[in-house]
Amino acid sequence: MPVMVASENGRRGIEAAMTFLREGGSALDAVELACRIVEDDPDDHSVGYGGLPNVLGEVELDASIMDGATLRAGAVAAVQGYGRAITLARKVMEETPHVLVVARGAERLAAELGESPQDQRTEEALQRWRERFGERGLTPGVTENLHSVARILTQPLNLQDKIYKAARVDTLGTVNFIALDGQGNLASAVSTSGLGWKYPGRVGDSPLIGAGNYCDNRYGAAACTGMGELAIRAATARSLVLYLKCGLSLVEAGRETLRDLLALDAAEGQYMNIVTLTPAGEHAGFSTVPGKQYLFQCAEMDEPQLADRLMLE
Repeated sequence: MPVMVASENGRRGIEAAMTFLREGGSALDAVELACRIVEDDPDDHSVGYGGLPNVLGEVELDASIMDGATLRAGAVAAVQGYGRAITLARKVMEETPHVLVVARGAERLAAELGESPQDQRTEEALQRWRERFGERGLTPGVTENLHSVARILTQPLNLQDKIYKAARVDTLGTVNFIALDGQGNLASAVSTSGLGWKYPGRVGDSPLIGAGNYCDNRYGAAACTGMGELAIRAATARSLVLYLKCGLSLVEAGRETLRDLLALDAAEGQYMNIVTLTPAGEHAGFSTVPGKQYLFQCAEMDEPQLADRLMLE
């Protein structure tokens, strides 16, 4: 029976993908479809079109997709000037011998595959960039000594407010989906515009297989959102699946993964969220901070429902 889980911002995507799964569609197609819907939404500033820019005012997209039946994966990172990064990631998986293609190479691949260039910056996202950087006299694309600027502006919310009194800060954001289809196959997809106001070329966990995304039909799948550097350091997605392989229950595996993250001594305001789904359709969400939720939907449900993410006890 089909099941899907997603991050909280995946409602529109999960609804469309579940309809597709009910009609016999594959998990791999379902997670790509779900991601594309969110990527095309200008009101979601964590993904695709309308995503928050980097410190230069440029939107850079990262994405990955993984097939649990074959362990094939594809990913792109730091892509500018093209949308639907998840579809480009799938092209990397299916039409090249590679797993990860980045920046100018990924953009060249998009052009060779007939994708149309599309500026991912919306006026609203650029205005939010101006609210942060206008007082510094920067304009989009201007080059200066950026590392100190990016270091300050990517700090957690409370630290940003101490340095610059700016409204509406939500620099951490990503969308992820995991699907189990009627044939018993799992697939996972993650897409993001990355950390808002990041240093140009910064890549988080979303396009890194094993860090922000991992999927294996035999044991389960996991996908992450939050401060990607944490998941990279702890190999979070692969760790959770590995704990399942070692025989831990889903809850035990998730909490053991949280213990790995706890050992990193994350900075104030930095957090990590995880969603996970097993071959039996069991699902859960986990977080290093309280108050976080995730979406899930089974085939018999009329619409997705929110559930609380578990923490360490």
